[in-house]
Amino acid sequence: MPEKLINEVPPDIRRLYTKAVEAAQRENQDYAIALFGQVLEREPAFFDCRRALRVEQAKKSAGASTGFFRKMMSGASASPHLAKAKMELGKNPAGAMVIAEEILNGDANNTFAHRIIVDAARMLDFPKTGALSLEVMVRNAPKDKALVVEFANLVAETGGDTAAAEKALEELIRSTSFDPDLAQVQKNLSARKTLDAGYGALEGGGGSYRDILRNKDEAVTLEQEHRVQKSEDTAANLISEYETRLTDEPDNVKMMRSLAELYTQKSQFDRALELYQRIKNAGSGGDATLDRAMADTTVRKMDFELAQLNPFATDHADQVARIEAAKTGFRLADCQQRAEKYPTDLAIRFELGQLYLQAGKIGEAIGEFQKAQQSPHKRIAAMSGLAQCFARRGMNDSAVRTLENAIKEKAAFDEEKKDLIYQLGCVLEKMGKKAEAIQQFLIIYENDISYRDIGAKVDAHYAAQEKGGGSGPATK
Repeated sequence: MPEKLINEVPPDIRRLYTKAVEAAQRENQDYAIALFGQVLEREPAFFDCRRALRVEQAKKSAGASTGFFRKMMSGASASPHLAKAKMELGKNPAGAMVIAEEILNGDANNTFAHRIIVDAARMLDFPKTGALSLEVMVRNAPKDKALVVEFANLVAETGGDTAAAEKALEELIRSTSFDPDLAQVQKNLSARKTLDAGYGALEGGGGSYRDILRNKDEAVTLEQEHRVQKSEDTAANLISEYETRLTDEPDNVKMMRSLAELYTQKSQFDRALELYQRIKNAGSGGDATLDRAMADTTVRKMDFELAQLNPFATDHADQVARIEAAKTGFRLADCQQRAEKYPTDLAIRFELGQLYLQAGKIGEAIGEFQKAQQSPHKRIAAMSGLAQCFARRGMNDSAVRTLENAIKEKAAFDEEKKDLIYQLGCVLEKMGKKAEAIQQFLIIYENDISYRDIGAKVDAHYAAQEKGGGSGPATK
């Protein structure tokens, strides 16, 4: 059943939805969430209601206490509901969504609950609902290539918020070396945007059918050229076709790579890695993109193993720790090897710096980030990493100087610049320079109140001022 607009739901549902919206406007979050939930139980296809509920869930989570204890309690209370939702998914996807929403009411960023909603939305043919959850998942894991590709492909295939998908893709592309998969998805997304813009112009009285048809032909060509995220049936058919063709064309490297990508999509990781190794043995050993594809496939295999673990097993935490440790060790060792193999590839140097930083090897990370600064594409991101290293070592003055220089070089006020300004505010706050810190936070607040915890930081500052009787914009 297709997703519905407000004028497509019964009058009594519309009245209940209006009541929920009014509660949200009065900032009565719990009541609004309860009412939105009632509406969706009766009309799971009502997308506007789903989107409004997601906003209130996010507000509630942002205002809740944070920290390790809350996360542990949240995960513990969610586990029985997750198990129930998974059992419900196959026979009653709408019912599984209701249970998943209950989890999100207490933890708006719960990846497992969002995954259930994505899977249920696919069964119910609710693409915008699926994209909504994928957008949250991508926001929480912006470096997860498989997740970003899934989100962007869903938007490219069905329409939706192309701006959010483009932004996620661009940030991932900027933080990695050249990736043909991401480049293709970006093409598909661009084709969708062209189509949407064209039809929008036609509906608004602008443009012509000739323009639309020309754009459509271009878009169809782009979309059919090499979709990374194919439907299950299409992927299976293509695997069968490519396997047959490879029998007749055993040296067709391009087809082998396409087949390896399809194997990866179908979670047949060992077969994908065998094909990649076959390409390597055939003489493509000097291809950095091939080495990266093999590394990404291995990491996805480990992520798949994590997802298959039984959350109720007595040794679940030990199993997770073992796989995560193996993944961290593999990623670092693999990147070190690629850096030695391609010593002038500054994107790999940047990636290695990130991995060293995550592993707590600050000295090694500083060295790699300093090299990566020479890349025009990685310079700002490398300066950000360098500042984090300085801050971790307590070299706050160096961190401040590095961030200030990066901010000066960054012209556009995008997510990267917000992150730099936020980091600068946090370092200044750590140094006890509260007046200077709040000035940085205000720059973001005046442009994007929803960024991280910026609203809470600014509100807390002014609440403290009112309590103390202060009148200036900031206090020392």
